[in-house]
Amino acid sequence: MNAIAVVAKIRNITLLVCGFLMLVGLPFITTAQALNPNLYQNMRWRMIGPFRGGRTVGATGVPDQPNVFYIGVNNGGVWRTNDAGRTWTPIFDDQPTGSIGAIAVAPSDPNTLYVGSGEGLQRPDLSTGDGMYKLLL
Repeated sequence: MNAIAVVAKIRNITLLVCGFLMLVGLPFITTAQALNPNLYQNMRWRMIGPFRGGRTVGATGVPDQPNVFYIGVNNGGVWRTNDAGRTWTPIFDDQPTGSIGAIAVAPSDPNTLYVGSGEGLQRPDLSTGDGMYKLLL
């Protein structure tokens, strides 16, 4: 047997032993500890909105207003929250497109929002946009 065959045989035996040890030892290693139910007994499901499905592609906030956020949704327009996400209000419904690809608050004025319409992904359900919007809030 030449040196290459010996090295290959040792490698195969090593892989076989390691695989066996993982199969035998893994169930003992991955046993999770039980959680105390008191840690999460007061948690309740709640809808934080917006009340529609879809992909959110843009989100931004206002640095000096920690509870104010905006999100841009593919085929869903732009939404605003004033209470850190508890409730959301649509603010783009009067525009000719609902397809949003980007969103940003103007650094110079927190009452100016820039919205880029259209999706960037090439896919069958692509929703095209029609340019940039400047919203004065």
